[in-house]
Amino acid sequence: MGIFRFSPTRVSTLSVMPPDTKKCNGAVPRVPPTSAPVAPSEAPVSHPPPTAAAPTAASGTAPACNGTHTTPGKRSIHDYYFGKTLGEGSFSTVWLVRDIHTRKDYALKQCDKAHIVRERKTESIKREKQVLNILSETGAPFCVKLYCTFQDPEKLFFVITYAKNGELLAHINRNRRLSMECARFYAAELVVAMEHLQRVNVIHRDLKPENILLDENMHLLVTDFGCAKIVHRPQSGTDSDDESARPRRNSFVGTAQYISPELLTDKNASYSSDLWALGCIVYQMLTGQPPFQSRSEYLIFQKIQKLEYDIPADLDPTAADLIRKLLVLNPTERLGACDEEGYPSIRSHPFFMNTPWNSLATTTPPTIFSDPTDRPAHNDNWVTSDMKPGLDNSQLSRILGLDQGQSLPRPQAPPQQAVARRKKSYVQDLSEAEIQRRLALQKAENKWHDVVEGNLIIKQGFIDKRKSTNVVKGVLSRKTRMLFLTLGPHLYYADPETGELKGEFGWTSELRVRARTFKTFYLYCNGLKGERTYSLQENESHALEWIEAIDEMHRAVFGVKAIITST
Repeated sequence: MGIFRFSPTRVSTLSVMPPDTKKCNGAVPRVPPTSAPVAPSEAPVSHPPPTAAAPTAASGTAPACNGTHTTPGKRSIHDYYFGKTLGEGSFSTVWLVRDIHTRKDYALKQCDKAHIVRERKTESIKREKQVLNILSETGAPFCVKLYCTFQDPEKLFFVITYAKNGELLAHINRNRRLSMECARFYAAELVVAMEHLQRVNVIHRDLKPENILLDENMHLLVTDFGCAKIVHRPQSGTDSDDESARPRRNSFVGTAQYISPELLTDKNASYSSDLWALGCIVYQMLTGQPPFQSRSEYLIFQKIQKLEYDIPADLDPTAADLIRKLLVLNPTERLGACDEEGYPSIRSHPFFMNTPWNSLATTTPPTIFSDPTDRPAHNDNWVTSDMKPGLDNSQLSRILGLDQGQSLPRPQAPPQQAVARRKKSYVQDLSEAEIQRRLALQKAENKWHDVVEGNLIIKQGFIDKRKSTNVVKGVLSRKTRMLFLTLGPHLYYADPETGELKGEFGWTSELRVRARTFKTFYLYCNGLKGERTYSLQENESHALEWIEAIDEMHRAVFGVKAIITST
């Protein structure tokens, strides 16, 4: 994701009880009451205090744009050019936007008020804005900043930092794992960010690689504070944050693979919960996978509670030791949990030897790209002469690639020359010698070569196949698969954890594909059970790329297009 992407695996049923001030579990604020987080009215994005019933509380009525606005007055969507989507959630969409006054790029999070009320997310949105205010005013290192908020009758808008180089997870997946040097550097920047969160009494509660972004200089930015908790010094045994009025046990927030065990056993969220997540993230950076994995969230929770995970034999000993000292069932015994201020015990761990703690922000990060050609190209000239500010129907049509009057999205038709170039590169005019060259490279470097039966992979990526099930203990079911488009043509899908081939979508001349959103597309094909319709979700908002690739293959093999604009 994108920025503020709400992961479908997040279990978001719960809030937490006030922390136990008698235990060294990392939950007690490390600063005196006089240093408590500023009130929303004192924060850089200042708005009238909201009412509890309306989601307008998250945005107020004035934008207060922290220097991004060169002229006074209210902000609106007409102050921005809208580009691609950076992420989508159940009630929000995040856009790449450019300020028409300063020509600076930002990420704009657009939230639907009706959906917020319907899903009872008003308090969550208010808290997210409050946390972002606190972080922006206190100059939080390695965290996204909130520049302004505004609203219209139907939507709320947050303008935040745009992280040009995307999610840390995407870089881990692209490289399969990170080098020790990279993992150490980004773990150090994350520790500094966590120290600041602790200093201003904020628990993130959903730290994971998807919520860690990389800016244009490849420095880390923590994002997505929708699950965050503001911890005030308890008064008369209670916590004064907005969750304490209606405390509910048996509740937690976060994402399955990174949930700390105390949140699964009727305990309190604490700073130590974020330390557990740090251990999971370090493990994933160095191995390519989270430490706790299974077929369902419920089974993942069982593994977490039993501390059931393996450390690879070839893992650096200092990294293995750090992970073991963070992934501890008792939150009071995790490395850093009892540090009085900051995390000196973590900083002094041998894993971080020679880390330039005081100059991380000005240090050039170690290269994360195993191949210099893997570095993504960024188009800084994406605003064109025909673009208008705002997000009316004509601009949505431009973004979605619609002709005026169409009601269903389809990929924007590219110039014929570009199509011809892609076809030549991927399908139609590949010589046998080129195919064999690529196959030899694929066999040597791509672990999925045998899974796709030795066919040349044209495109691969994660997709979700969702299904509605009963909710058990707050657990939602989904199937994540690795999807492969190969010569043949074939559309294989495999279990990304076990590497097992799970099936193949039946590909005939009748196969059709249709866009639903930037993330979701429909596949109409014939299988063993007759004609079937599949809904596939690509969580990086690249559904249109899949549609275009499938269509190009279909045209090359069958001479007819696969894209349709109606069912």
